Amino acid sequence: MDEDEVRALAALTAVAPPGDPWLGAVLGEHGAARVWAELVAGAPPPTVPGDGETVVDRERVAQRWTRWHARAAGVDVDALLAASAAAGVRFVAPGDPEWPGRLEALDAPGGRRSHGLWVRGRGDLRNLCLRSAAIVGSRAATSYGEHVAAEIAYDLAERSVTVVSGGAYGIDGAAHRAAHAAGATVVVLACGPDVDYPRGHAGLFADIARTGVLVSERPVGARPTAKDFLVRNRLIAALTPGTVVVEAGRRSGALNTASHAAELHRVLMAVPTPVSGASALGPAGVVPFVLDVS
Repeated sequence: MDEDEVRALAALTAVAPPGDPWLGAVLGEHGAARVWAELVAGAPPPTVPGDGETVVDRERVAQRWTRWHARAAGVDVDALLAASAAAGVRFVAPGDPEWPGRLEALDAPGGRRSHGLWVRGRGDLRNLCLRSAAIVGSRAATSYGEHVAAEIAYDLAERSVTVVSGGAYGIDGAAHRAAHAAGATVVVLACGPDVDYPRGHAGLFADIARTGVLVSERPVGARPTAKDFLVRNRLIAALTPGTVVVEAGRRSGALNTASHAAELHRVLMAVPTPVSGASALGPAGVVPFVLDVS
């Protein structure tokens, strides 16, 4: 991919939300450099042949395009890349040697493809994800859940399997800490890779960056929104061949990750929890997903 394409993809991460299906289709048809140039110039939204858009769809696209155009006016690509480099963050685009091949599963028509990743840390993202597994679960984890997550993560890391998770409190944090103690781990964030969210994991993230990586579709300085976490979850599922749900309530975001894993036909596993616990309800709910994966 040439430099203009990469710069345009980096710029788009500062104006458009990750995983937008329409933007993915437009980029596939016209290329990032052209789309960015037309967005900055205030040209009409690009079209995709045979997309079957209705009048309502076109109106929504036009509104979205207008919002992005307003944001694009404030984006200086050189400044964005310089700020990223100063924070120890690099931009990895599709086709880059560090780009994980499993993310191509998100490129299916109508899928929420990834247009680029901001990466912080000394590890190589692609190599780390070649042998990997995701461990996800509740933020409000029990001591049992954190213990099991840590045991699984440590055993995997000892066997040179990279543990991928979302960096949150609870199950995520337990998995990251244990994996880092024995090997490498990948943190997939809903905020910029330089933003310590949650703040209590700042030290953990700094430690992980020495051997693993922190990854995000959001640029440096970006604060997370509620929607960002759900969109982020598809990356956790897509980066690995399998996902383990340790604890999750009925409304846990971990079940959203499990759903993405099932849709991508990845291995999906759940750890049994005490039947009296509220967090037992989530893993029981992933059983139908497991059956669908076959």
